[in-house]
Amino acid sequence: MRRAREQIRDFPGKRWLNLALRTAHLAGLVLLGAALLGAGDLRSGALLTFGSGLAMFAIDLWANPAHLGETAGAGILVKLALVGLMALLPEHALSLFWLVLALSALLSHAPGAFRHRRLWPPAGRG
Repeated sequence: MRRAREQIRDFPGKRWLNLALRTAHLAGLVLLGAALLGAGDLRSGALLTFGSGLAMFAIDLWANPAHLGETAGAGILVKLALVGLMALLPEHALSLFWLVLALSALLSHAPGAFRHRRLWPPAGRG
């Protein structure tokens, strides 16, 4: 059964804001990768990646609060936690980086039925 997504909210400039945040997010990932190769500051890359990811997630949740209960939304929480751990546990950052990268590819390119699958029922339903 397909779920209708017509209840998603929008605002003027949302696409451009998301584009700017995604650009910052990719820059953060590049900084993370460079730091893991010894050419940069791990915490700066982690903070930029975490902050831009959190901002994109906040916009997604505002636009579609049900996103949190879907595979993709829960996956974002896991990725944010893993990036935060990179800054707190730099000795594990390389392994965490590859885990985040693999999880990101899976969640980004999986079929919509997987990404938007409900992990738990919405509030008020049993």
